[in-house]
Amino acid sequence: MNITVRRFQPGDIPGMLEIWNEIIEAGQAFPQEDFLDEETGCLFFSEQDHSAVAVDDKSLVLGLYILHPNNVGRCGHLANASYAVREEYRDRGIGRLLVEDSLIEASRLGFRIMQFNAVVANNEGAMHLYESLGFVRLGLIPGGFRLKDGRFEDMYPYYKILEPVSDNVGDEQRKK
Repeated sequence: MNITVRRFQPGDIPGMLEIWNEIIEAGQAFPQEDFLDEETGCLFFSEQDHSAVAVDDKSLVLGLYILHPNNVGRCGHLANASYAVREEYRDRGIGRLLVEDSLIEASRLGFRIMQFNAVVANNEGAMHLYESLGFVRLGLIPGGFRLKDGRFEDMYPYYKILEPVSDNVGDEQRKK
């Protein structure tokens, strides 16, 4: 199966909503609690600095990411991103493709650092992926994330200094 990461298109929204809302329903990774519908989802994904999807040969949306500033003003050079992979396609390298693509896009957009504020401690797969890509863990925030069942889980912030890239670097890297 060939997988391509590309900027999202309006026709991708239904697949993106399925994946996004699946993560919200599980209540173990994203801070958001409200589901997105066609209208709010289109607006949400369009408002990001960059939203991308991983698609197969049949244009099935397998995963997605959103990319935006982590803060404003004097901290506006820090990017933040969120990633989601369709449950039945996890552990196939799609998350890695999404993170790698987001690092390229963040650099192209002029960001200097990628920072994740809230990587939940029980998300060992994400932590392993980020660390394998050179992200640095910045300590522990005890009980910083409220799970869907009301329990509190520790979370970690991560960061990575971005390398400048030219516009044509990474095109082959986006395909698997």
